[in-house]
Amino acid sequence: MKTRIILGSSSPYRRELFSRFKLPFEVIAAGIDELRHDDESPEMMVKRLAIEKAEAVMRENQIESGLIIGSDQTADLDGKLLGKPRDHAHAVEQLQACSGRQVTLYTALAVLNTQTGSLQYDVIPYWVEFRSLECATIERYLQAEQPYNCCGSLKVEGMGIALLKKLSGDDPTAIIGLPLIRLSEMLANEGVVIV
Repeated sequence: MKTRIILGSSSPYRRELFSRFKLPFEVIAAGIDELRHDDESPEMMVKRLAIEKAEAVMRENQIESGLIIGSDQTADLDGKLLGKPRDHAHAVEQLQACSGRQVTLYTALAVLNTQTGSLQYDVIPYWVEFRSLECATIERYLQAEQPYNCCGSLKVEGMGIALLKKLSGDDPTAIIGLPLIRLSEMLANEGVVIV
C-alpha cells in the first residue's frame, strides 16, 4: 500500500518543487495564525509554524494515516523579519532595505507521520546578497514579476535572480520555500524512496 503524502501548503512554489519527486501527493492548506511570538527568533518561529501547519492539517482533516509536510519561511535582515509584502509600496520598501545587503532566508520543514506520531523537523538557512538596487530596477522587477506572495519580495526562480550578487547555502531549493535535499532524507526515514 502506498503512503499517503499531503503537502500542507497553499504555495504554488512548494507544489511545483514537490512535484519534482514524481510522487503522488495531495495539497491541503493549513489555516493557522502566522504571527511571530514575543522573543521568538526567526529560526524558532519558522520551525514552530511548519510544525503547526502539519498538525493543523492532520487535526482539521482527521487524517489518521499519512505523511503531512509543513513548511514556512522568513527572511531576516539584521534582525528584522521580511515576510510577504502587503502591497506594492511595501515590496518597494523591502527591496530598498535589502539593496547592497545580505539577507538570511530561514526555511523550516516538518514531516509528521499521523499513524506513528513521528515528527521530523529542521530549519535550513540560505544566504542571499543583493546588488545595489536603483529605484528604476526595483520598479521594473516588481511590474514584471509581481512577487507579492514571495517572502521579502524575492522571486529567485524568476527575474529576482538578477537582483542578487551572491547566493550561499546547502540546498538551493530552500530559497524557493521547500528544501528538497532535507525533505528527501526525511521521506526516506519514513520508507518513501524517491529514486
